[in-house]
Amino acid sequence: PDIVDYHLPEAGGFHNCAIVSIDKKYPKHAQKVMHAIWGAHMMSLTKLIVVVDSDCDVHDLHEVAWRALGNTDYARDLSIVEGPVDHLDHASYQQFWGGKAGIDATKKWPEEGYTRDGGWPDMVLSDPETAAKVDRRWKEYGL
Repeated sequence: PDIVDYHLPEAGGFHNCAIVSIDKKYPKHAQKVMHAIWGAHMMSLTKLIVVVDSDCDVHDLHEVAWRALGNTDYARDLSIVEGPVDHLDHASYQQFWGGKAGIDATKKWPEEGYTRDGGWPDMVLSDPETAAKVDRRWKEYGL
């Protein structure tokens, strides 16, 4: 019930990376979901979990990256744990056991240490018409 949608990218070997969206209900909800995944049978092998808000399309890796980079203070939002890893994981320091990371890329609440004036900023998006116009003119911009 905590997870709205999830994506196991092919580039992550289908289980080494999980991108999960949640409808955040309480502070540190993302961390609870990470640990639930790490405790779930074959998902316990997941090396990287990125948790985003429910309004993020977990299948759009560009949007996920934007959230993981823009919504994250790694001193606060990065969880490093150890646990079981796939026996094919050549990067782990010993077979079947290694490090894992979880990234809380959700909007932060004051109860999670976000104390800046005005609260968490709203996402700014171009309307579809403007975005389409810019897309058509990229070559003109010389970028």
